Amino acid sequence: MAGKRKRLAQRRKTCGHSQETFAQALGVDRTTVQRWERGDVGPQPHQRPRIAKLLQVDSEELDALLAPDTPELPALNGNRGEGLALTIRETSQRLVVLDNELNGLPIADVAAQSFKKVHRRLGAGDYDLKAEHDIQAAAAELAEVAGWALFDAEKHAPARRFNQEALFLAKLSGDRSIELLIMQNMAMLAGWTGRPREELAIARSIIEQGRISPRIEAIFRVREAKGLAGSGQESEAARSFDRARSLLQDSERNSDPVWAWWVTTDEIDGHQGFAFQESGQWKKGIPHLQRAVRQEAGAQVGYRAISAVRLLRCLLGVHAWRDAEGLAESIIPAVSETSSARTLSLLNRTAQAGKSIKAAPRNLRDALDHIESAINEDPYQI
Repeated sequence: MAGKRKRLAQRRKTCGHSQETFAQALGVDRTTVQRWERGDVGPQPHQRPRIAKLLQVDSEELDALLAPDTPELPALNGNRGEGLALTIRETSQRLVVLDNELNGLPIADVAAQSFKKVHRRLGAGDYDLKAEHDIQAAAAELAEVAGWALFDAEKHAPARRFNQEALFLAKLSGDRSIELLIMQNMAMLAGWTGRPREELAIARSIIEQGRISPRIEAIFRVREAKGLAGSGQESEAARSFDRARSLLQDSERNSDPVWAWWVTTDEIDGHQGFAFQESGQWKKGIPHLQRAVRQEAGAQVGYRAISAVRLLRCLLGVHAWRDAEGLAESIIPAVSETSSARTLSLLNRTAQAGKSIKAAPRNLRDALDHIESAINEDPYQI
């Protein structure tokens, strides 16, 4: 779940607007304003100037209002029933907020340790049996967050273990929603670690079961497409990507699980661009990755920089030197704020690949050198 934006709601009230009047002034419905304030999505770029005017702030102040709140992680308290489940869920939600701050903050170790504490309590039976399913479901969500964070930290073996434990708890609790998210993560991990047929098998096992919303089917169609692309079935992969887009257009957000906020056209473009980039089809990948980088759908994710890195690789591949240089220079300041090991590893390989191209101009080589230096900087240097 995305982080709430309490400051946005407070500023709206200070300026004398209810959600209803604020929505009317912007020409949107009230549920859109609610989603902004919940942190599910952000406003579209063309809406921001009008929002800033209504809230009597400049663009920088609006950015601060739209930033998710980041309260400290709660301590697991002495509750043994519904209170325990609530505390576990609050931990998961706040970890997700931290993961999506700026270019993401490193949460893998904190998430893993938090789940291990919960896991020990479950094993010892230190909870109220009346709330057992709710606690198991909350624990499954926390294990899923840890599994995702470990994957992004390139700790693949523990990520797989945490995913499996999360899936076990989700099945015990009967929480179909979190089970679907975990299966998505397991498919993603399989594809990333060179197991495209496993990614394809997981995706199709969910699609064939049915009973999922169009938006959820869309993300599993993306996993299907990635599995097909990785298996050399490019035309079939293209059809699956197209199917994912059409499903997303048909989707009603209010019928989806809360975790589906990041399933957008930007996400699909990023994955399709990834597939083209991985297969060396640089030119085909560029327009998809350009759209993913712009993030016009409004769902800001901590790992968004990875699309920029893939775009840089494609630009280098087609010898678009000026565009590659401009993008490389824009990436340099963000390197020190990027905690995603996946992104940094890919960026390092991309910089090395670019420097190995003899025709690359000197200015571009210098920018790629600066990227490598930034990656290798002392992380505690201020």
